[in-house]
Amino acid sequence: MARVVPNLVWFVTSSLPLRLRAAGYWSLVYGYCLLCAAVALLKLWWSVFIRPSATFQWGVRDTPPACLNDTSLGTHCYVRIKESGLRFHYVAAGERGKPLMLFLHGFPEFWFSWRYQLREFKSEFRVVAVDMRGYGESDVPLGTENYRLELLVNDVRDIVEYLGYNRCCLVGHDWGGTVAWLFSIHYPDMVSRLIVLNSPHPSVYADYALRHPSQLLNCPALKALFTSRSTGIGRKGRWLTSDDLEAYLYALSQPGALTGALNYYRNVFSSLPLSQQCVRSPVLLLWGECDPFLEQGMAEACRLHIRNHFRLNIISGAGHWLQQDQPDIVNTLMWTFIKEGEGRKAHRN
Repeated sequence: MARVVPNLVWFVTSSLPLRLRAAGYWSLVYGYCLLCAAVALLKLWWSVFIRPSATFQWGVRDTPPACLNDTSLGTHCYVRIKESGLRFHYVAAGERGKPLMLFLHGFPEFWFSWRYQLREFKSEFRVVAVDMRGYGESDVPLGTENYRLELLVNDVRDIVEYLGYNRCCLVGHDWGGTVAWLFSIHYPDMVSRLIVLNSPHPSVYADYALRHPSQLLNCPALKALFTSRSTGIGRKGRWLTSDDLEAYLYALSQPGALTGALNYYRNVFSSLPLSQQCVRSPVLLLWGECDPFLEQGMAEACRLHIRNHFRLNIISGAGHWLQQDQPDIVNTLMWTFIKEGEGRKAHRN
C-alpha cells in the first residue's frame, strides 16, 4: 500500500486545476515542515534537559583558522554590485584572461567547499569561488524577500560581468546547483558548460517531491551534516580535518550567517513552476549514489530538460558532499567532460 500512495497523490493532483494542485502541494510541504519542526523541538527540549549549559553555546569565533588564509587556494577579493548594493566576497586563482570557471556553493557551505577544485583547475581557467549572498564574508541582507531565486540568479550575472567576462563554465553544488540550473535557463549565452553536483533541475525537484513526499523529510542538525557517519563528508572518501571543520564553524558562527542561509529555503518554490525549463548548454551532472538528502531517482529525470549534450555520472558509494570527499573522482570527471566538449567543438569546426 505504501508504494501506491505517491502515485495516487500524483494521479489525483494532476487531474486538478493548477491552483488546487499548488494548494495541495504547499499543504504537503508545510505539513512535513511542521513535522520536522516538531521533531527538532523535541530534540532541543531533550538537550536542554540533559545538558542545559551546553545547549545554547554558540559563541562567535573571532579568528579564522589557518586554512582560510592558505595562499595556494587563491586571492581573497571583494566586489560591490551597483544594482543590488551588496558586497560579495570571492577567492580567485589562475591567470586573468583565461576562461572563467565560476563555483557556487550549497547549504550550509561557503567558498571553501571548492578548495580542491580551485587548486586543480587554475592551470587552465580563471577559477573563482564566490560566497553567495547571506554566506561567508558576503553581505547578509535582511528579509526573506532578499533571497528570491531571481535575485540569486542576477547575482551570478552581475559577478560574471564584473569579472570582465560574458561567458563561464558554471559549477554548482546543492543550492548553488539550483541557482546554476536557473542561470543556465535564463542566461544560456553566458554558460559555455554547466556542471552540477547533487542538485536536480528545479522542475524535477518540484515534480519528484510531489510524487515522493518522503523527499521533504530531510532536516538534520548542522554539525552532523558534516561529521556524522551517515551524512558527513568522507563517508567513503576524505574526512574533514579539524581545521576544515573549524572553517565551517567559524563561517556559520558569524552574526546573521545562519539566518541568511535558511532564507534560501524560505524561497525554495518562489519561481515555480518555471515559465522556461530547457537548458541549452552541455551539462555534466554528478551524483553521489548514497546521498542521504536527495534521492537518486531525480538525477536521470533531469535529462528531459536538456537540449544539448548530457552526461550523468553516478559515483558509487559517495554521499552528498562530492567535491570534498571524492575530489579526485570529481576532478577527473570534470576534466573528461571539458575535454570532450573541446573535441566536439574542434570536430564541428
